[in-house]
This record gives sequence, structure tokens and C-alpha cells, in this order.
Amino acid sequence: MKISNLCLFILTLVTIRVSKVNGQSSPIVSLGSIKQADIKGQQVFIQTENGFGEISVYAPNIIRVRLDNRPFGKDISFAVIAKPQQVKVSIVQTGTEIKITTDSLEMRVNKSPFAVAVYTPDGKLINEDEKGLQTSWAGEEVTSYKKMQDGERFIGLGEKTGNLDRAGSGYTNWNSDTYGYHTDQDPIYSTIPFYIGIHHQLNYGILLDNTFQSDFNFGASNNRFSSFGARGGEMNYYVVYNKRLADIITSYTWLTGRMTMPPLWSLGYQQNRYSYYPEAEVMRIAQTLREKQIPADGITLDIHYMDAYKLFTWNKSRFPDPKGMTDRLKKMGIHTTVIVDPGIKVEKGYGAYERGMKEDVFLKYADGQPYTGQVWPGWVHFPDFTGEKGRAWWRNEIQTFANDGVSGLWNDMNEISTWGQKMPNNILYNYDGKITTNQEGRNVFGMQMARSSYEGMRAASNKRPFILTRSGYAGLQRYTAIWTGDNRSEDDHMLLGVRLMNSLGVSGVPFTGMDIGGFTGGASTALFARWMQIGAFIPYYRNHTAINTRSAEPWAYGEEVLEICRNYISLRYKLLPYLYSTFYEATQNGLPVMRTMAIDYTHDPRVYDTQFQNQYFFGKSLLVAPFESNKAVAKVYFPKGTWYDIYTGNIETGDQDKFVPLSLNKLPVYVKESSIIPMQSLVQTTMQKPTDTLVVNVYKGSVNNSFVYYEDDGETYDYEKGNYYKRTISYEPISKTISFGKSEGTFQSNFKKIKLVFHGFGLISSVKIDGQTTAVKDEFLSLLTPVSKFDPQGQSNQAEGYYVKTVIIESNNSVLKVTYK
Repeated sequence: MKISNLCLFILTLVTIRVSKVNGQSSPIVSLGSIKQADIKGQQVFIQTENGFGEISVYAPNIIRVRLDNRPFGKDISFAVIAKPQQVKVSIVQTGTEIKITTDSLEMRVNKSPFAVAVYTPDGKLINEDEKGLQTSWAGEEVTSYKKMQDGERFIGLGEKTGNLDRAGSGYTNWNSDTYGYHTDQDPIYSTIPFYIGIHHQLNYGILLDNTFQSDFNFGASNNRFSSFGARGGEMNYYVVYNKRLADIITSYTWLTGRMTMPPLWSLGYQQNRYSYYPEAEVMRIAQTLREKQIPADGITLDIHYMDAYKLFTWNKSRFPDPKGMTDRLKKMGIHTTVIVDPGIKVEKGYGAYERGMKEDVFLKYADGQPYTGQVWPGWVHFPDFTGEKGRAWWRNEIQTFANDGVSGLWNDMNEISTWGQKMPNNILYNYDGKITTNQEGRNVFGMQMARSSYEGMRAASNKRPFILTRSGYAGLQRYTAIWTGDNRSEDDHMLLGVRLMNSLGVSGVPFTGMDIGGFTGGASTALFARWMQIGAFIPYYRNHTAINTRSAEPWAYGEEVLEICRNYISLRYKLLPYLYSTFYEATQNGLPVMRTMAIDYTHDPRVYDTQFQNQYFFGKSLLVAPFESNKAVAKVYFPKGTWYDIYTGNIETGDQDKFVPLSLNKLPVYVKESSIIPMQSLVQTTMQKPTDTLVVNVYKGSVNNSFVYYEDDGETYDYEKGNYYKRTISYEPISKTISFGKSEGTFQSNFKKIKLVFHGFGLISSVKIDGQTTAVKDEFLSLLTPVSKFDPQGQSNQAEGYYVKTVIIESNNSVLKVTYK
């Protein structure tokens, strides 16, 4: 350090110690006033009375604010992967402020005291520091205080319990193992310090990129401010502004990255249990799925597949031939996922332990001794996934599973979980070369474990792996799906899971799931049936229950529930073209598969009403209304527009709420007007080819719409080299035209024909296909087969359906235009 810098650093610390309020020293220290500001390109470098600042324009609508009360250290982020774009920006400094202006926003930096405010180009206030508080330190803890605007709402923050609108609540980010957590418990398993603020027809996002334990306050216990802060490290945040909330998610995932295409099989139904063993039991479950014609693509093995819970081993008495078993399952169309915990048992002669010690990859205490904690195998060491050496070791070790024919890795216990749940803070992490403590390393450990698992499996072959994690940090979507941990078999947990996944969705994570049926306890018959119905409309469809609970396979609750489960699992498989295309959209713009209504109806107050906050979209077209299993009638809110009952075709007018009857056999699902929903014939596994006809459902509406239909081989990374099939389908009600754009990519579609299905169009006798008149025919549409019994309310479970108009089109790769009268 140069002498001048050292003197400045000492002066800064002295200034902090003597900071005063009303003539007395204060333990709360702000940055004070700006003493010097240098403008270099798109950045402003600031020195204040009590610290330092950097303000960087990352994109026209994204500005980074970096503040510290000491000279900046190494700039490391596990979340942000984007580099600043070259932006047309004006930065003007006067005696009182610095004004940073792009075509999308304006940031005004007040000089005395240092404070920031963000405005739209036409001068509307987006977000500003709370005057008198701004950013300050209480010891090592740093917090930014923002003025809470009138009526401001807050959504996001990842996997957080509570209501959709987080106003009035506070949250802590500290990844924790919370078995059977309560519906208001905080924190739980993962950390995504990103939220979206909504007020006065405006919306903005803030990402606090700091992996220390962090705290967010949205007006909890105060009526003055919202705030975010961390218990160590820098104040480092990004402000994102867009006119549409959906575009904020797109911008945030530009910063933190987007998912790659998942393997198609991972979108199918997954049968899990803690635990299925031995091999004969696994095969029995697989064979029963096939015998009972329950479509399925995966079985998961929990910790009992291992030898004494030691990772990278198999219990040879239970699983004598792992590769033979996974091969036999694949022939049945079922892929195997295995659980992996980070703890490596301390045991002489155990290969993973010996190799890890030799490579020096484990977390250590400050004196250099490996940290030892206790988990399932006993006393264990933990690889340091925050450093490249630890990640490389794990990538190499994990390939043993690929060699055994395993298709998916389920990363568990990676908060880090240890018996006692109190890891010491004097444990050191590599943190990509910046040695730090458990206080800074813990929240990113789980994400980096999942990253290492993904990278190891990807290096093993060209086949896409399925990666699942329980713990994570912002940006986890680049590597892994996430599920909501050890939930409970209760109605309120089922609905909480919906909100958790919706919140994860607005926080950049498209691939999410929850334990269908609940992990702890045992679901009632009605709850299990309802949960399985909802599961058909969430990204990761996983049935899972704990040890010492009743079995929770679809056939375990009797014939009636079996038929209900079969109905909804089958409907999901028919919807796979729609679902797979929606996942493709997520890889392109970051929008979630499961979407809170707030994304499309941001400024509609009824979206945030606790009566309706659990409603969500599956993709952009299907509105799902989940309710408790014991309700006979419930109120559904229909946003502005026209809505179709997916089962009956009945039309509901929007901008109103309506009571609807509920029955055991049917989940309320509605289709948005002008929607385009591609479907296929029923298959029992994604390894089975559907028929050669793609069914394209179009719902009459008053607005133009388009849908990007997408296919690839569903299993390799060849799509990254152009081996995909992509086609835009458009609906224009004014010109009465449905068009299919020219296909893109080198992949040959699985479908040779298109069945165009008209919903709500009335009497159409013929259509013109590229100018040639073609007759349409009537067809009875029923998405659910009859269920044999009656529900407790005495309503018939007879399957419903209605007549639609259909026409068959010979598909090709050129533009197709269909007009109707």
C-alpha cells in the first residue's frame, strides 16, 4: 500500500471513530459528504469523508453502486456474470450533485451528504435514499436505507415464506437446514438477495450482491423506510429499472445468467421416497408405474443407496450392480437420480477421504486443521466449493455417477447442514482466492456445490444432466433446479410451496419444485389428490415423502385417487410441447415457468390480495387456482380479459372475482384469451415417441399473440450448435389469421402434421390454408377421463368436455398461413 493511501485509510478509520451526532460520538457512521469524484468513462470514483464509492453503468437500465468505509478489496461475485455494456451515457458533475443519465434512467448523486436517487427519463422518482439515513455502518454491519414510497409493494427475495407482497415484513438471509419448517419461518434454505419494488405505476429491482448474512426490511417495525444490508463486507448493489416487471426479470437474469435447456426427461413425473431400497424395491416401483399406466420418467435414490452413508459408494448388498440397474430402468424409460451430500467421512482407507486429504480440498480452521462436523456418516470434512481446487476435485469425483448410468444429482444438506446446526465462524473458505470466513462463505457454499456437480456431469458426456439443490445463492439458475426442502403434509404448506416457487420465479429461478404430498407427516386422501393435481402444473413434478410415513405413490390412496393422479400426470405429458417451449423461453429471457400474476398484472391490487395471491400462471397462458383440499367452494379472481375453462370451454369475463365449486377430481385451470398451446399425444415416458401430429390449440381473443414453439433432441447439448427446431406461431384476430413462421435450426421436427384446434370461434365451416379452402370438422375434446366415484360434496366426477373445430395441416418448414371467417 502506498504511503498516501495508508494515511488516507488511517484518516478514514479515525473519522469513523469520532463520527458525532448532536455533539456526541455515535456508533452509527455514514459516508458523509463527497470530497472528491472522478469520472472515467461509464464510472464515477468517489471519496467521501468516511469512505469510498464506485458507481458503474452496466447497461442503459442497470447501475451498480459499490460503497465501503475502507479501500475496496478484491471484486468477486458468484452471482453476477455480465460485464458492463458500452452505453451512451452522460455524466455531469456540479458543485452539489453528480448526474448520470442514460436513455432509460437517471441517477442523481447528492454530494452533501452522499445520497443517491433514481428517476425515469421524464423525471418520475423510482427509488431514493431515505434522507438523514442513506447508507451507514453499525460496526461491521452495513445498511442502505431507502425512502418507502406511498403504497409501495415488494415482491421476490427468492425462497421466502410469507405473503406475495412483502410490505411490512423483514427477512434474513442465512442458509439453514430447517426440517419441517413453519409457514412463517425465516430464514430457510437459500439466499437470493434480489427484490422488486412497485409503486405509482413504476417497478424497479435491487440486487444486493453480498454473501454475508443479510437483512431486508420492507417497513417491518417502522413506517419510514425499506432497507437492505449485510453483517460484513461492502455495500454492493445493482439498481434495475424497466417499464414492465417481466423485463426487470430479463435484465436481472442478464446480470446473473440463465438456465441451459434441461433434459426433457426431467420435466416428466418423478417418483421419490426417503428411501427406495434395495434394488428389488426400486424395480417394483418402476414396474408398478408402467403396469398402472402412470407416465413417469424418474426415480430418485436417497441416502440408503450408499455404503454407511459414504459418498461415491454403493451399498453392495442392496445394489450389487448399479450400472445394470440404471440400464434396466432406462429400458423402461426411467432415469435415475441419486442424492449427494457434501460431507466426506473421516475414515482411513475410504477413497474419497484419502483423495480429498491428498488434494487438500477441505474447509479448514484458522490454524490449518480441517473442519470436522457430524452428519449422516458420522464425523466428516467438507470440500471447499468456493475455491477452484475444491470444485475441480468434486468434478472429477462426481463422474463416477455418470459411469454408473446415473442421470441426475440431488445436492442436499448443503446449507451447510451439520448436527447441532452451529458451524463455527472461524472456518476459512478460499472464496476464489480471497480467503474469508464462514460468515461470508456459507451462503454461497450450496450454489457452488451444485455448480461443481453440474460441471462434473457435463464434462462426463454430451448428455444433459439433471441437477437439483436445496441450498443456493443468486445465479443458481445457471447450474441447477431447486426445491423447497423438507415441507409438511398440510394444506397451508401446499399453498406456501406455490408462493415460494412464484417468489423464486421472479427472482430469476425458472426450474423449481416442492415435495408433492409433503415430506413430513402423511397427507390425507383429499390433500394428496389436490397436491398431485397442482404438481402437474409446476416445473419440477416430484412426489416425495419421508421415512416412517405412509407410502405416497399414486396407487397408495385407493383407486379413485389413482385415477385422479393418472389424469393429471397424463395431462402434463400431453402438455410437454408447451412446457418444453416455455423452458426454452426461460433460457432466452429468464422468465419463469411458474409465474405469479404480478408479472403480467403488476399494478392490479387484487393480484396481491391474500385471497388470490396463490393463483399463478403455468407458462404465459394457463391460469391455475390452487385451494385447500377441504374446500367445497372458492373464490377465483379473473384478471382483465376473457378466460376459458380448460375442461369445459366455458367463458369467464375478466376483471372480476367469482365463486367456483370445487371437487376432488378437478383443479381449477383457465386459459387466457388469444393463447396458443401446443400439445401432443399421450406417452408413458419422454423416451417414447408421440404420434406424428402436433396439436395446436388457439383460443379466440381480442389481442394479437405469438408463441415460440421449440424442439430439440431433448438430451444432448447439440442444440447449442444449431441442432434445434424453432418456429413462431402467431394469432391475429383482426385479420383472422393464424400463421406458422419459417422454421429455424437443423433439427427435424418429430411432428409431420399439425392439428389446428379452434376454441371459442363459433361456427367455422372452413378455413383457407395458404389460399386453399379446407373443411373443418367437429371433435369432442375431453382432457380428463371419468373418475369412478363421487366426491364428498356429492358432485359428479364425470369427466367434462366440449366440441371444438379442428383441421389437419401438413407441416413443412416454410411459412404457413391459415385464415378463417
